[in-house]
Amino acid sequence: MAIVRWTLVLACWPLLFTTAYASPFYAPPLPQEDTPIFSGDAELGFNQLSGNTDSRTLIGKTRLTWLQGNFTHSLRGEVRNVSRNGDTSAEQYLLSGRERYDLEGPHYLFGFARWEKDRFAGYDQQLSAIGGYGRQIIDGERHYLSLEAGPGYRHDRLREDDNEQLAVAYSALDYRWEFSQHSDLRQEMSVEYTDQNTTSRSLTALTTRLNSRLSLRVSHEIKHNSQPPEDASERTDTTTSAALLYRW
Repeated sequence: MAIVRWTLVLACWPLLFTTAYASPFYAPPLPQEDTPIFSGDAELGFNQLSGNTDSRTLIGKTRLTWLQGNFTHSLRGEVRNVSRNGDTSAEQYLLSGRERYDLEGPHYLFGFARWEKDRFAGYDQQLSAIGGYGRQIIDGERHYLSLEAGPGYRHDRLREDDNEQLAVAYSALDYRWEFSQHSDLRQEMSVEYTDQNTTSRSLTALTTRLNSRLSLRVSHEIKHNSQPPEDASERTDTTTSAALLYRW
């Protein structure tokens, strides 16, 4: 049996639809004095098996961030595709734009818009707009913790039924632990509550820098919908991946 496995780095996709750090929360950290005005990263993981088993997994992510006064602007995107023996078992796309405005002290305001398309989640597509208040609870040499909360709006386009327009109550946390000079552990969690369902997301990521621009990242993501449409395959999606990350 011939088995081929390979992982590539995508270094030049800052403006394409594939994603960045697949962050369910993704709160850009408070800019430091040495933070560059313009930065980004790109991540690509690819796994292929052939022979007795024919399968392929592609995960692409990209993020673009730039600073303007008290504002931090960011764009991110993501694509996932999994196929086995010619049949697609997962197909997901995400685009998001986010704004952060820093106030005095550890306080900030935020707002973001997110478009998602998941072939097997029961929705044709979802569009969300959320804004609110955030606070940097911990900003130390090794530990960082941010909390956010606010109201929002979500438009669900269903395949069979009428579209749904829902009010959203949003809360999230972002924790990062730099346990060595070259490695860090990150935990992000968010909850979006509506009168139809509750969507919770979690991302756990371990990143180790290989050099000034290249890192290795191992991550585990969970997305749970308490009450998805009837034609959804599952209530919970999980993704465990290892990929190379390029930063500029």
